[in-house]
Amino acid sequence: MILTRPPFHKLLIAVGAVSTLAAGGATADEHKKQNHEAARQALLRKEVLPLTRILAIAAQRAPGEVIEVELEQGDHGRLKYDLKILARTGRIRELELDAKTGATLKLEDD
Repeated sequence: MILTRPPFHKLLIAVGAVSTLAAGGATADEHKKQNHEAARQALLRKEVLPLTRILAIAAQRAPGEVIEVELEQGDHGRLKYDLKILARTGRIRELELDAKTGATLKLEDD
């Protein structure tokens, strides 16, 4: 998919479900707060790299403008960062990084 570059980009930090949270009847805002808190706790426990480090790694592995970042639970319970990057060519690239080590799990054009 080739996109023309819009006049501005916004970095969207969407924290996905990083743990199984049972909150029967909870609102979307409550789920979002729980997910943000789970992500913050994972960072404090050093289970994930800080976003600034992840963005630096992404810049090396897939140059371009980061337009979306999600922290989610991957295979075997490992946390991963999923990034969508607008490459200089106008293509959207998907980069998956291990949240704890920064190792590349996947890099492909969308």
